[in-house]
Amino acid sequence: MQSMQFRGALLALAMLLAAALPARAQLPRVELGAGMHLIQAELAADDPSRMRGLMFRKSLGPNEGMLFVFEEATTHCMWMKNTLIPLSVAFLDEAARVINIADMTPHSEESHCATRPARYALEMTRGWFAARGVGPGSPIRGILRR
Repeated sequence: MQSMQFRGALLALAMLLAAALPARAQLPRVELGAGMHLIQAELAADDPSRMRGLMFRKSLGPNEGMLFVFEEATTHCMWMKNTLIPLSVAFLDEAARVINIADMTPHSEESHCATRPARYALEMTRGWFAARGVGPGSPIRGILRR
């Protein structure tokens, strides 16, 4: 009887701890640069982190974003399903130069695609790139070639 009570107490404790933990594992962070501006970006470099992206986030800091690293350069597309924050995405080539930027609407399943093969995508709060004069051809510093 005590064994069952002990197991029940352990199960209840495990459930309580699981509820208190954050729903998302911490992703590695990288510091990037665009002109004189620094970016603190979470790194989404595997399928699960790329698929989740910034879904369910309620906010981002003023210079925070997410860098998506793809296995190969091709015409990647992004969408905003279950994403609460308006975002802009910059698609980057192998040399980490901006190819094109798209503004995206929360909860939308509309695809926003690179206009030519991209190896990376950088998501920031909508308007971040435009407000800082970052556009096609701009280099993004700090991306390690993989």
